[in-house]
Amino acid sequence: MAIDFYAFDTPNGRKISVALEEMALPYTVKVVDITKDEQFDPAFLAISPNNKIPAIVDPDGPDGRPISVFESGAILIYLAEKTGRFLPRDLRARVPVLEWLMFQVGGFGPMPGQVHHFIGLDSEADRRYGLARFQKETHRLYGVMDRRLADHDFFAGDISIADFAIVGWAWRHGRHGVDLAQYPNVRRWYDTMMARPAVARGFAVPLK
Repeated sequence: MAIDFYAFDTPNGRKISVALEEMALPYTVKVVDITKDEQFDPAFLAISPNNKIPAIVDPDGPDGRPISVFESGAILIYLAEKTGRFLPRDLRARVPVLEWLMFQVGGFGPMPGQVHHFIGLDSEADRRYGLARFQKETHRLYGVMDRRLADHDFFAGDISIADFAIVGWAWRHGRHGVDLAQYPNVRRWYDTMMARPAVARGFAVPLK
């Protein structure tokens, strides 16, 4: 049975569409138009208590019973556990996947997201401080990623849900004010990811 995938055309939504395509799971997109405050609809609140996209409802959850999952990191772990793909069983191999997934969820998402906010303000006075602060931290995070990828093909060795999480945000590098030529290892990884057919399909899925 198809998974109901509640999303909009954002980095966090794309993380999940990429994962669903990579895992070859059937799904149906349920667009939640956050520009119209549809995330505050009581029916969606029952699925996502934090009024955020993405969220999923899997009719074929554990023990064959439906389950809903909100928060993109939790969704990625759930889907990886469900399929047995992109998250190693071995604890030593699993740890770096979780480390880099949490790196994205806790840093390389919230910080570029602030850049998205401040860069869109009309008032230069309102923009200046916040944009300088969060662009500096965003560049630092790209530097962390570039150093990691200097001797790793993917963030945790083999391709994993951590890569799906990070590519959803790296996709917006232009909006972050980041030229990937500054980070050649990130560029190599990003080009490799975007060349994967399932990743391309994940970004092509209409989410608005």
